[in-house]
Amino acid sequence: MEAALVEASSPSWAQRVRAGRDLASFADVPEAAEALVGLLLDVEDTAVTRHTAEALARVGTVAAVRLIALAVAEAADHQADWLQTGVHDALVGPDGVLDVAAVCGQLARDPEAAVRRGAAEVSAWADGTRC
Repeated sequence: MEAALVEASSPSWAQRVRAGRDLASFADVPEAAEALVGLLLDVEDTAVTRHTAEALARVGTVAAVRLIALAVAEAADHQADWLQTGVHDALVGPDGVLDVAAVCGQLARDPEAAVRRGAAEVSAWADGTRC
């Protein structure tokens, strides 16, 4: 995890993408969570945003999806588009994650309003992929 935390602030977009993938399974660790939100809201490269969102959606835990929801609540429109693309990639891939909407249902009761708002958006994205 330590190496991934260092890569999260790398000037290389490829290293930041790798950091997002490597840190996704540590979404419940505060240091990793902070780095992951930064990667989800990466201002330099949308690939970092997309791949980090995909990695977190594939993990599919409450902690992982909560970070996506937080990022959605803070994201500019173009960032939100790439967050949605990353979540969509995880949902429609061969190993698609089908319980993201259920996790969002749990996050609908989160004490933080931003998480509830973001979770509602992510849930709508997840519902749209099942048609």
